[in-house]
Amino acid sequence: MAINITVQKTTKPKSKPDPAKLGFGKFFTDHQFMMEYTKGKGWHDPRIVPYGPLPLDPANSALHYGQSIFEGMKSYKAPDGRILLFRPRKNIERLNNSCDRMCMPAVDIEDTMAALKMLIKLDSDWIPTAAGTSLYIRPFMFGNDPFLGVRAADTYLFLIILSPVGAYFPQGINPVRIHVESVYVRAVKGGTGEAKACGNYAGSMKAQMEAAKNGYVQVLWLDGIEKKFVEEVGAMNVFFKIGGRAVTAPLEGTILPGVTRDSVIQLLRRDNVPVEERKYSIQEVYEAHDRGQLDEAFGTGTAAVISPIGQLHWNNRTITINNEKTGPLAKKLYDTLTGIQYGTVKDEFGWIEEVK
Repeated sequence: MAINITVQKTTKPKSKPDPAKLGFGKFFTDHQFMMEYTKGKGWHDPRIVPYGPLPLDPANSALHYGQSIFEGMKSYKAPDGRILLFRPRKNIERLNNSCDRMCMPAVDIEDTMAALKMLIKLDSDWIPTAAGTSLYIRPFMFGNDPFLGVRAADTYLFLIILSPVGAYFPQGINPVRIHVESVYVRAVKGGTGEAKACGNYAGSMKAQMEAAKNGYVQVLWLDGIEKKFVEEVGAMNVFFKIGGRAVTAPLEGTILPGVTRDSVIQLLRRDNVPVEERKYSIQEVYEAHDRGQLDEAFGTGTAAVISPIGQLHWNNRTITINNEKTGPLAKKLYDTLTGIQYGTVKDEFGWIEEVK
């Protein structure tokens, strides 16, 4: 589709939120992008309209059968006023991978980039400039058939909404406490673990709520078969630095192929830090701690960027990592990534794309 986007500007602009009270995902800009898919016709009617509710039939197929996916990325305001995006095409590629797994129609990458940039430019005065803030971008798609029956929908709705945000975790770059989940599972090979499918997150909430009752910020998931091998944290991929080597789970269909994860691996290899993408058990992590070889641990993701882990709780035993302080590797990665994202550190990888 050679995209031709119509624009309907709002007549009732919202008041901007206090930059010091943004939190995450609580406020939304004035406009949203929408387009529809119809089997036999393809994507059509791309438009930017005022942000607002969607009319849905009570028999909407996504509500009943869960054919729904999403993505997450960010836009940043550089000190010189430029509007920057961090690896947006990787996110759209991942969106299309999720579409394939969930039997949904792919979007054209260049058309989606054009829509994304037009929307951001229109609502550019919503991009916060305080330290650590950004404009979160949420593309999402769902089946839109008014039909009760288990099959792939014939019609879909694709939207992009924008939200000015602060830190994902209230702790910011300070280490978080993580509960290792041994009862519930998130994904198995052949399932939807590598897709950013909405149901994956609904299925994780039970464990997350139980962990929160005991003071833990997130859950660390183990593999779904043996409940032995480390996979990922609820909102992040995860790395452990063991004996000078950064270790992270491999992409074998059960974890999300994080864009930040991939960026971290490239940065580590550039800096000659050994990286291992392999299966490793939670027992190995605890044994490394007991030997004094567990140097630090951190999660990686669009929302938090880098989130150090200060404490792990598993099998009624709690271990403290790096005295619950941010480790030098996590700090360096955070500073480098955010520096590239905000345009204050040289981008050697071609990751940044400007909105003009």
